[in-house]
Amino acid sequence: MDVLHGKKRVLILSEGFGAGHTQAAYALAVSLEQHCSTIETRVLELGSFLHPTLAPWIIHAYKKTLTSQPKLYGRLYRSQYKKSLNRLTQLALHRIFYAQTAAIIQKWAPGAIVCTHPFPSVVVSRLKRAGLDIPLCTVITDYDVHGTWVSREVNKYMVSTEDVKNKLLGRGITAAQVEITGIPVHPSFRVAHDKAMIRQQFQLASLPTVLVMGGGWGLIGGDSLSEHLITWRDRIQFIFCLGNNEKALAKLAMDTRYQHPNIHLLGFTQEIGKLMEASDLLVTKPGGMTCSEGLAKSIPMLFYDPIPGQEEENVHYFTQLGFGEPIRSADTIANWLSMLASRYTDVEAKRVSNYHKKKMYLPSADCSEVIMQLLG
Repeated sequence: MDVLHGKKRVLILSEGFGAGHTQAAYALAVSLEQHCSTIETRVLELGSFLHPTLAPWIIHAYKKTLTSQPKLYGRLYRSQYKKSLNRLTQLALHRIFYAQTAAIIQKWAPGAIVCTHPFPSVVVSRLKRAGLDIPLCTVITDYDVHGTWVSREVNKYMVSTEDVKNKLLGRGITAAQVEITGIPVHPSFRVAHDKAMIRQQFQLASLPTVLVMGGGWGLIGGDSLSEHLITWRDRIQFIFCLGNNEKALAKLAMDTRYQHPNIHLLGFTQEIGKLMEASDLLVTKPGGMTCSEGLAKSIPMLFYDPIPGQEEENVHYFTQLGFGEPIRSADTIANWLSMLASRYTDVEAKRVSNYHKKKMYLPSADCSEVIMQLLG
């Protein structure tokens, strides 16, 4: 408890391996502070905060592996699927993080620690084994659970689905340690906005609209995907969100095929919720956070280039329930764009169906309430 300010502190730790983990962290921070004025939060990407020079190199190497050797990543993911981090990795984390993380915790004195990435969860779990007596809550930010997330020192897991809960139970975690909360999305995604005002804000035409997202890294699935899409640019409006990928944004902006009134190119924006609401179809990499945001907005989704492992499981989950489907060929794109251009009411009906269907899968607990219970 912060005696000076009379507030309870929550330290939320993430890592920069993909934007979704940190987006979930900030979503939790906003939600907690909206729920209770006596809660103060602090969000840290632990590696970037403690090692601002080293971390970008590691994240760049990780991103390069994902983009250039996805099958290798998939083999590594599956080979370690039911295992915790190996001893060498744990030793590396110990050398790089433990002492400094302990100092941060001691200085800031949180009433609870929340982790949205497995690495800080491993670090804090080890500190708890060494005597740290602060509740630890870990948020699994996909629709699957890899062994690196699993630690008996975690007081509470917040998970997306009953299936993820059952996988944790199968690995020795008790039912009392797991709450099905869904993946936390920013509260703004649960706010309805006026479509006409959004169109005016972003200078959008009153046309069927497709939002194309590449995640925080702006990976848009190679030239073939976007080239298939923009052949429809005279009948359908496209919004390409390139995230922090300034190189890809500049490349598309220089391409005359994209210099069209029905094509809008955007970099990083904090108004994805509005853009989803103004759009009729979301074409995206199937990151856990983006899929959850799309579900919150009930927008139909098409998935491309899933990362082998967790993103493949995300695709399976949303496809199985009818909220989206993978792009298996150019025909998938053609079928949806033809429906948008010629049978727009069918797409609207799909969105209405998603809205009513998602109520069946609403989680049984609220993220903020779970953390507040840990604070006592």
